[in-house]
Amino acid sequence: MAENTRVGRPADTGGTCGAPISLEGAPRVPKRVAAVVINSLKGGVVPRIGLPYITVGRETEIQALLHDLALIADGGASFRFLVGRYGAGKSFLLQTIRTHAMGEGFVVADADLSPERRLQGGQGQGLATYRELIRNLSTKTRPEGGALNLVLDRWARNASQLTADGLSFQYAALEELVHGFDYARMLKAYLAATREGDDEAKSNLAKWFRGEYRTKSEARSELGTTTIIGDDDWYDYVKLLARFLTGAGYNGLLVLIDELVNLYKIPNAITRQYNYEKIL
Repeated sequence: MAENTRVGRPADTGGTCGAPISLEGAPRVPKRVAAVVINSLKGGVVPRIGLPYITVGRETEIQALLHDLALIADGGASFRFLVGRYGAGKSFLLQTIRTHAMGEGFVVADADLSPERRLQGGQGQGLATYRELIRNLSTKTRPEGGALNLVLDRWARNASQLTADGLSFQYAALEELVHGFDYARMLKAYLAATREGDDEAKSNLAKWFRGEYRTKSEARSELGTTTIIGDDDWYDYVKLLARFLTGAGYNGLLVLIDELVNLYKIPNAITRQYNYEKIL
């Protein structure tokens, strides 16, 4: 396990109860990180940064999740449920593996479900989950979310140095998937806008990737496309994002969805069943 997620243990001072504990050699916590950790714990939420300083135990669970990451890095995929009672540490464990994954070159997207965010819904609840995932897109250099533009710009810089065959290979890998042709077309437009220094076009394209176009007419007016990400197909675009990220040089995409209990709480039986089927 990488050092930044090593399981911590209390120091063995070898003294008797009540003896002073030596902190010599203990890692120094940066003030900004310490403030985030303390304020998050005061508020009863899991810190998004600084977890290695307070992680203790969970060796078996962490090893299982590290195995999943190894599968993803090897070109495969993995799916896992974390089940436990309230306060058992599920969210903490998710954030711990999130921190490790970013350090190992993965991109991480996470979202909490709620009555407004589900896996499927007739009033935009599914799309709201996609938007939350993209809003929280994180990398090692942008661990607190909002990394979409950074990822796109990094890809565009590297793509400018590729041969036409190299770029065609990347696009072809996307076009094999559902909606891949449109996704590749938007990437081509983003690359062209980067080369031309057209910040307005880049902003509109990033808006498309975030799933923020509400109508096809709005997208046609600003981008010349009638394809938009919606409630029925948002998961297809998560798969496209994963394929794009591996082509852009990342180890893969880790998607973390918390608070699944909100699906159980859906009052309408048919809607609840649709959400269960979406998991399948």
